Amino acid sequence: MNKFKHVIAPFEGENGSVFHADTCMPLVNAHQRSMVEFKALARHTYPGERLTKDTKGLNTIGYWDASFEQDWGLDWHRNEGVEFHFLESGSMPYAVENNETVLTPGDFTITRPWQQHKVGNPSIGVGKFYWVILDVEVRRPHQRWVWPDWIVLSDTDLERLTLSIRQNEQPVWKSTPEIKDCFKKINALLNDDSGEPSSKLRIYINELLILILEMFDRGKLVLNESLTDSLRSARLFLEELGEDPSRKWTIEEMASSSGLGTTRFTHHCKQLTNLTPMQVLTKKRLSMACKMLVDQPELSASEVAYNCGFSTSQYFTTVFKKHMKTTPQKYRLREEESVKPSF
Repeated sequence: MNKFKHVIAPFEGENGSVFHADTCMPLVNAHQRSMVEFKALARHTYPGERLTKDTKGLNTIGYWDASFEQDWGLDWHRNEGVEFHFLESGSMPYAVENNETVLTPGDFTITRPWQQHKVGNPSIGVGKFYWVILDVEVRRPHQRWVWPDWIVLSDTDLERLTLSIRQNEQPVWKSTPEIKDCFKKINALLNDDSGEPSSKLRIYINELLILILEMFDRGKLVLNESLTDSLRSARLFLEELGEDPSRKWTIEEMASSSGLGTTRFTHHCKQLTNLTPMQVLTKKRLSMACKMLVDQPELSASEVAYNCGFSTSQYFTTVFKKHMKTTPQKYRLREEESVKPSF
């Protein structure tokens, strides 16, 4: 059975917004180089033996086991679902947004859908590292979570669990003995080739969710409602906008990609930046153009304009002069002169 059969399937959110989940290619390459032991069951772009429709919503579950220091890591990335990690042994550099740490044996982590995180700094450590990713059908923080229909927690417990994860900033927890035992059962299942695993997978994941809720109940959980409001969705989108300012965005498309209506998105944009959405887009395009003019001298001003999303070179020059108080050509010459060594 091919453990690395990939199905490249982007995830489509509301109103056609498309997001791409991490494909874990550094892990795939490390396994192919015989650097780590790897076991996983997966769907979509994730590596591993294919999951069936009986566990729809479970996107990947597995582990890697590294017996010596590695030369790879999973750099900053996002996953489409809520993700649970468990470090059974060894140590692991780990970061979620602005929180960097080193995991030790028994550490258990939780990241919300599309929350930025990385494993390694930049390389991973020695150890056995588990993961579970469940798709709860959201693409932005304010949207309502929809758990897979085979999750059997009561409505009240599931609501409490959802709230505890959505409004909690603590990424790393010390796992309970029961959570450790649950991952031992998952390990045994991943290494059992005697039959179809769907039924046991559903049982173990339901058990894991119940144990996580109990862990929250025992701990001092501090909730933060701002993590699930629409303002945060707008802020995250505006941060990501700088990664692709050349796209032919409209206000409606920007609002849709943030999971918000046009009026609310525009309002939040003004709250966050004191600018309209199109002014923010122009600012990000100009920032990209300034960098490209300096870093890629082989490109003409017209090529820079096109690559940064400006409709014509004339419009680019007009906007550039208005904001930078000089032309693109003069800006490039000025910057080139400023980095020349003086003798």
